[in-house]
Amino acid sequence: MSEQPKVHVAKVVGKGPITALNGFTALETMVEAARECIKIHQVESTNRSKIRAYHETEVSRIKAAEAILKGYFEQAFSERRATFDEMFLRLDQALDQGDGEVIAVVVRGIVDVARTSPLADLGDLSQVRAALDDPDQVWDL
Repeated sequence: MSEQPKVHVAKVVGKGPITALNGFTALETMVEAARECIKIHQVESTNRSKIRAYHETEVSRIKAAEAILKGYFEQAFSERRATFDEMFLRLDQALDQGDGEVIAVVVRGIVDVARTSPLADLGDLSQVRAALDDPDQVWDL
């Protein structure tokens, strides 16, 4: 639970002469309020510094994960592109030769490759997150 803010209550000095005691009490009140303000400022400055450091750390982790994922996608899609290129070449050859059996096999292969996602090879994404959190994780691409 958060602390309730302090409410400062004081007597209103009435008309008439202000005594030295009243002046001293007012000075004490001002000094205590200034101390409280400085203390709160220091605590909040520390909190802001912690938040800023956390933000910088998380942004760095996200950028590192992004670089790894980009590399993975470049490799995965490059392999898929090569696979599709080869399969369509085989399809063209089968069409030129009129070989219906090869056409059926190649088309089935194209559909099978198209159904799979490059992310399917990553497995459980929570395990991926745990691996990203591990600074000692070695990624083989």
